Amino acid sequence: MSGGHFDYRQFNCEEMADSIDRLIARNNTKDEYGCANNYPTEILDRFAEAAHTLRVAGAMAHRVDWLVCGDDGEDCFMRRWDEELSKIVSKPARNDDGFEWDEYKSSRNSG
Repeated sequence: MSGGHFDYRQFNCEEMADSIDRLIARNNTKDEYGCANNYPTEILDRFAEAAHTLRVAGAMAHRVDWLVCGDDGEDCFMRRWDEELSKIVSKPARNDDGFEWDEYKSSRNSG
């Protein structure tokens, strides 16, 4: 495995984002104790924004990690930075009208 400057902690960002995705998906679903989080859409919007931001941060940290560890040169760093971030940034969790549930769900399933 390459990298290691951050002790591979950049992958924690993706894990946290996935955990937030599960919170969104399970909203209004009762747990084994009969309790459910009934967060309004406004809160779920923020959850989705947080998950998206964590994914961007993780990808950025990963690229920095590989550059400083010598796995990528500067040209490769710049190319991969643009490629990887464009994939994430092109799938916004929010728009002017609020949260786009279908787009968000499909972006999580395709990616």
